[in-house]
Amino acid sequence: MTTTRQTWLRLLSALILLLPLGACANPDALWQIVHEQCVPNQRQHGQPAPCAEVTLAPDEAHGHVVLKDRNGPLQYLLMPTAKISGIESAQLLAADTPNFFAEAWRARGYMARKLGQPIDRSAIALTVNSPGGRSQNQLHIHISCINPAVRNRLAALQTQIVPRWQPLPGGLNGHAYQARRVTGADLDGIDPIKDLAASLPGARAAMGDYTLAVVATRFADGNDGFYLLADKADLLSGDVASAEGDIQDHDCAVLKQP
Repeated sequence: MTTTRQTWLRLLSALILLLPLGACANPDALWQIVHEQCVPNQRQHGQPAPCAEVTLAPDEAHGHVVLKDRNGPLQYLLMPTAKISGIESAQLLAADTPNFFAEAWRARGYMARKLGQPIDRSAIALTVNSPGGRSQNQLHIHISCINPAVRNRLAALQTQIVPRWQPLPGGLNGHAYQARRVTGADLDGIDPIKDLAASLPGARAAMGDYTLAVVATRFADGNDGFYLLADKADLLSGDVASAEGDIQDHDCAVLKQP
């Protein structure tokens, strides 16, 4: 096999891997649930079903819903009530666009209620995938458990993760993540999507290439905080930029650990 042919085969394989997950499925299924079921039910009957929550404040253009995902016992999704395709949408960088990650962090309470007991912050991660790493064209933040191995790895790297974006030593799951740490019990003081665009060099011009994760933690000094983790899709290596797959565990094995 010639070198040229090998190169083309690698490129073809990478392109197949980078097709949106579930490309043959209805990419507007989540939007239809939000727009045709949850919001109308809330407006007409005061009931959010099939969502767990519908918030239309200050209006529908700036509201959000929380929906129990069918995958995993505790996974929920937070989605805007406006039509926003995903992390690549310029609308997310507008000054009046809500901090959806902050709302997703607040919505973690649904996980605890479903479980029937409190969940330590260090067991929770929030993720949004790139266009190539998702199956739906409505912004949805995955609210779920962290993979125990990822939690352990981040704990071991704690002193090497600083307040500015820099490469995460060794990456995660074979992918070259960038990382930074922020201090605070919640995310009201930082919008992770806007921060990625503003603070990571080159990200604003290529937001559609990125996946973003927010991992809650408690630092060694006792302060609560978060790790922000971002990975950029890589065509040649087959990295589709899916923090959900790299960082979360929807079976929540972490809750079975001491």
